[in-house]
Amino acid sequence: MNSLPDKALLPAGMQDGLPPAAALEAATAERLIAEFDAWGYARVKPPLMEFEENLLLGTGQAVANQAFRVQDPVSQRMLALRPDMTLQVARIAGSRLSNSPRPLRLAYSGQVARVQSSQLRPERQFGQVGVELIGATGPEADIEVVLMAAEALQAAGVNNLSIDLGLPTLCPTLLQDLDLDATTYATLRTALDRKDADTVAQLSDKIGEDVTKALIAMLTALGPATDAITKLNAIDLPVLASAQRAHLTAVIDGITKACPDLTLTLDVVEGRGFEYHTGVTFAVFSHGVMGELGRGGRYDAGEPATGLTFFMDTVMKAVHPSEAPDRVFLPFGTPADVARKLRAEGWRTVAGLDNTDDALHGAQRLGCSHVLQNGTVNKLDT
Repeated sequence: MNSLPDKALLPAGMQDGLPPAAALEAATAERLIAEFDAWGYARVKPPLMEFEENLLLGTGQAVANQAFRVQDPVSQRMLALRPDMTLQVARIAGSRLSNSPRPLRLAYSGQVARVQSSQLRPERQFGQVGVELIGATGPEADIEVVLMAAEALQAAGVNNLSIDLGLPTLCPTLLQDLDLDATTYATLRTALDRKDADTVAQLSDKIGEDVTKALIAMLTALGPATDAITKLNAIDLPVLASAQRAHLTAVIDGITKACPDLTLTLDVVEGRGFEYHTGVTFAVFSHGVMGELGRGGRYDAGEPATGLTFFMDTVMKAVHPSEAPDRVFLPFGTPADVARKLRAEGWRTVAGLDNTDDALHGAQRLGCSHVLQNGTVNKLDT
């Protein structure tokens, strides 16, 4: 494999970031981090690899099948390449920052790699940017993270946002006291994911009439959040499930009051992709963009936590490409102090490195928008 085509060949799901897209993604990630910083979230930088048993145990089991593994020649222990950064930040909070005051607000940005791709995300390596709010139990924490997600994306130039709220613990809470065999539970879970009320009704003899009635009613409690939560609040639920619903209601009320123009939807039955979450969840979408821009929600990090992760490969589909920046061509021999002065004024300079091109031809060949002529910056005639 010595030919140029072979050297350019990359594994499936891996790709080179080229200009100007790579620069735009980096700038967008930094803009998101800057917005998080404005909300009081301090940046951390987890390592690319960790010991397998530290990274993938506990809640990390949810992504264990997505991790590349390699043996460390120093310790002879297995390492895992991170498939997600959320759990790393939770580890940092529970170890190195265990004595820091709570609630603890942390932000992160970096690359992750996964063993398998999906139909919506063919990339196996992509950037993540996110936050973790650790040590807060009330609905105010969930409200803060959702509002910050919307505000950060809007600041980065993403419009037409919608937030899809969920409560994936509600159905399992209703079912937890039932002695269901694995086959029945799997059938019921699939029916709920597919919004299949008929199959749920057919299982009434195993789950009971009250639970059946509640689940079927929950299947209709979806759509615009204010309407859906009204339907959900009309369902007769046991104490623990009712407490979860009250938390969700407070979250919806808080978001709606703070940002009434934000499109907010609700689906309390959907649980796919939120297997390790323990409360209110959310997914972020932008009209016209396929797939989630990000997702988050409440989980157990050894202490209560609410997180948010943006998937930069999808986010960039919603960010409008910026115009090519102005670049000025400096003819061969341009004094260094002149070049420094132009850069100090905000110009991007491209220096001619030999005297074979005339200035205009060199500027055009290298994609410059301006050229330095007789000490004056002139725009190229396009």
